[in-house]
Amino acid sequence: MEGFARAVEDGLKLSKRLVLPGGLPPPRPPAGMDRGGGGGGGGDASVAALLLPSAPMAYAVVTDPGAVDTPDVPSYQPYVYGRLDPPALIPLQMKEVDLSVDCALGEAAVTVRARWWLHCITRSRDCDVRIVVPMGDQIEGGADISATIRWSQKLHYDNGRFSVDIPFRFPYYVNPLPKVFMKREKIQLTVNSGFSKEVLLQGTSHPLKEKGRQGEKLSFRHETTVENWSSKDFNFSYSVYSGDLSGGVLVQPSTLRDYDDRDRFCIFLLPGGGNRKVFRKAVVFVIDTSGSMQGHPLENVKNAMSTALSELTEGDYFNIITFNDELHSFSSCLEKVNEKSIASALDWINLNFVAGGGTDIMHPLNEAMALLSSAHDVLPQIFLMTDGSVDDEHNICQTVKTELISRGSKSPRISTFGLGLYCNHYFLRMLASIGRGHYDAAFETGSIESQVLRWFRKASSTIVANISIDATAHLDEFEIDSEYIPDISAKSPLCISGKYQGKFPDMVTAKGYLADMREISIELKVQHIKDIPLDKVLAAQQIGLLTAKAWLSSDKQLERKVVKLSIQNSIPSEYTSMVLLQTLEKVDAAQKVKQKLKGHKGPDEPRRIPLQGLKLGFGDRAATRENLVTGFGDVRPPETFEILNKAAGCCSRLADCLCCMCCIKACNKMNDQCAIVMTQICAALACLGCYECCAELCSGSDS
Repeated sequence: MEGFARAVEDGLKLSKRLVLPGGLPPPRPPAGMDRGGGGGGGGDASVAALLLPSAPMAYAVVTDPGAVDTPDVPSYQPYVYGRLDPPALIPLQMKEVDLSVDCALGEAAVTVRARWWLHCITRSRDCDVRIVVPMGDQIEGGADISATIRWSQKLHYDNGRFSVDIPFRFPYYVNPLPKVFMKREKIQLTVNSGFSKEVLLQGTSHPLKEKGRQGEKLSFRHETTVENWSSKDFNFSYSVYSGDLSGGVLVQPSTLRDYDDRDRFCIFLLPGGGNRKVFRKAVVFVIDTSGSMQGHPLENVKNAMSTALSELTEGDYFNIITFNDELHSFSSCLEKVNEKSIASALDWINLNFVAGGGTDIMHPLNEAMALLSSAHDVLPQIFLMTDGSVDDEHNICQTVKTELISRGSKSPRISTFGLGLYCNHYFLRMLASIGRGHYDAAFETGSIESQVLRWFRKASSTIVANISIDATAHLDEFEIDSEYIPDISAKSPLCISGKYQGKFPDMVTAKGYLADMREISIELKVQHIKDIPLDKVLAAQQIGLLTAKAWLSSDKQLERKVVKLSIQNSIPSEYTSMVLLQTLEKVDAAQKVKQKLKGHKGPDEPRRIPLQGLKLGFGDRAATRENLVTGFGDVRPPETFEILNKAAGCCSRLADCLCCMCCIKACNKMNDQCAIVMTQICAALACLGCYECCAELCSGSDS
């Protein structure tokens, strides 16, 4: 993202030419924002980090510096010749922001409505506007740009507490001067736990007033006039009162728009705030050290491995396997966890985590399963990390499935982690589903260590294993989206979705085994719900799981189900494409001439622009064979898209949120009618959920 930060820095330098109403200069940066201003070797990196977006932002895309001026009052600055390539990005001043958050089950549906002032382009000129969301062109100077951005993200869960973190830190340079605009900040939040249990509020970053309670649904609101926009991320946390394991079954009838006519269910199990004992475990780490892992990816994996090993406890067993073309093991057998063995393992990692060679996954997996065949009275677990795709992935899944079935309840859990964009994430998701484990991924090198540790802690904190649900005895059909039901982790709620036919009883029972091998039964109340849109909450999860199944089975019917889900919920899939559709309202003759000169199509020919970078694909075996090291969003080679004007990549993850950068076309005002551009931009990377972006771009002054 260094290129993006550099473009913003150039834009801020250009904005010094501006003189705002009243003869006032634009806001000045705080001390220490200048590069090379004395602060040590890390100065440039820290300044670049400050220039990256930490909240939804809008930027003027400036290729001609001569267009930069105050819209209404010329500053009479000397004319600047030449063109900027790449363009400079001037952050637009924000006039209004409204944040709405709806928390239901383990998901948060987020809506941000914002309005910016194109304060830096003279009214006689126009420019592109780029809207950037941390997980239409030719807008005339002085225009207002309004956007509504919608996305969903997973709620964090830790020690019985749910929390949501939303990027909401706006930099100083988007604050209009107080005499120019009054700034009103509004936040709305609802919580719908889905359980008939008391919701306990734990904390909030911004002052919220409770507006109402209705059963398990709560609503809050904050609205005030502010001197400066929010300088901190929005955080809200709550807990659902539960001293022990608990849960429920939410059911919802199918609708005419569903991909099949069966009804939908969601079984949600909370680990509770009690001190349930975690299973003792025998862990084998299977780590890709092929040539493409060199540099930051392997260094981050080493750091995460060191921390993970230190978190194993006495009574656990472990081993480490590295693989490329060859296989290397820390030990010939499982080692007991103690101070000496962990120290030896750390020394071994420092010597043997060296990138080189190709990628072979089946051999180390077989070796890991053979090692775990001797494990007794512990939960066997395999943790596989890779950045590559191999030819025999279908065979790996079938072979592993056969082996795990033969071992029954003592089969090892297999958790998988994908690094970058060249591995086949659907293969890794399916392998984890077959192995009753957990799948996760990192798409930026800076997030590898934290993501790997979160994945490891979730998968290694099992408190109930071998879950079964007795609903099948009461229903005509009962199909879950995943291959098998995973274990319950102390670090995360368990959400099992699927379709059914028949009538659910009032109560169903979930059964499993505790760490001391005692059987436990959890009574689950069945609730027929109307106010939680299960189809929206579960859509991204279902698309990911069904796509993995379709990949493994080459089932065209499953592919058609994914297509229908994708279209119904506006979430991209591997079998659909997302386009930007421009529609125009009431264009007069003068505008038609202007648009024709600029190459616009007529009003009967809406422009469709394909949106790039929204698919994961099914791995890149050619890149894996060549050991290419650019499989991460932050280091990919630059791509040229018509809509992005040489932006380096469409999507990147910033602060654990997926970012979508979109340039959206708009046209001029006619009798207070605004050109409307509607687009829905989503992403289905790992379990981060979908992002939908609806943008309403307006030209002219406030109405």
